[in-house]
Amino acid sequence: MDISNDTLLDLHHRMVRIRLFEEEAGKLQESGKVPGALHLYVGEEAVAAGVMSHLSAEDQITSTHRGHGHLVAKGGDLRKMYAELYGRSTGYCKGKGGSMHISDLDLGMLGANGIVGAGPPIAIGAAFSNKYRGTDRVTICFFGDGASNEGTFHEAANMAALFKLPVVFVCENNGFGEFTSQARHQAIKDVADRAAGYGMPGIITDGMDVLAVYEAAGEAIARARRGAGPSLLECKTYRFFDHVGVRGMGVVYREDAEVLEWRKRDPITLFESRLEEMGLLTTEAAAQVRERILFEIREAIAFAEASPFPAEGALMEDIYTVRGAAR
Repeated sequence: MDISNDTLLDLHHRMVRIRLFEEEAGKLQESGKVPGALHLYVGEEAVAAGVMSHLSAEDQITSTHRGHGHLVAKGGDLRKMYAELYGRSTGYCKGKGGSMHISDLDLGMLGANGIVGAGPPIAIGAAFSNKYRGTDRVTICFFGDGASNEGTFHEAANMAALFKLPVVFVCENNGFGEFTSQARHQAIKDVADRAAGYGMPGIITDGMDVLAVYEAAGEAIARARRGAGPSLLECKTYRFFDHVGVRGMGVVYREDAEVLEWRKRDPITLFESRLEEMGLLTTEAAAQVRERILFEIREAIAFAEASPFPAEGALMEDIYTVRGAAR
């Protein structure tokens, strides 16, 4: 695999930026400053970083309820992201979307989504538009193992393959659909097996290894760009925090020993060791990366806390009324 030193360091930066953003967001929720459900991406950073490294701002993505990492990896503005978590008017959705509905159309982020399986139909709509208009844009559809059971995924996969749409379906298989293990909701071990039913490639990669994701995603994205159609990329990964927040909702559904075993394969720690072996990163340099990102995060949180809440009159703005007229 031919990959430049700049790209290697960029992959590291993207992962650390996601990790620190999410860790601070988790602290804010635990302190009561950030309301509502918060689905953290800690542990899965290699997937977003490895995929997004191949994309431009014009390429689109659809996300999930666990979508902060996707937007951070695509270059999202941390000030607007934290402001949205706080419910402030300076947020990406003017404080009315919250954690599960962050979007940035200028970056091609078509939205995180609280509905399981809602992303695939949106993704193929964007991909169809890209093909119809003759662009070389690619759409990435992120979803989990649970969403692969939804009819929306199967309908989208069928249409994408039929029309050879420039879309890559990326299954972030963290082993659980909310609190239900994959073994209890699927008779198959590999979601990628489902690709064969639609005549597209199904690829399995190690979602804890950013270089493995980078390589597999690069091939699938290049295939989509040259008009060869969609692919299904399954990234085997794991979330270190609970389904909701850091400590979760008190539901016991996995053993602590399992979490600790997966933590031994922390994608950032593993990649930093590899970069050190290559002579591209030192412990001191890694610490400096973290400090620079933490400075950005502190400024973003301060910006969010100083921002106003939406005005009462803004309640009916940017929505469709019962008559169907946009306001």
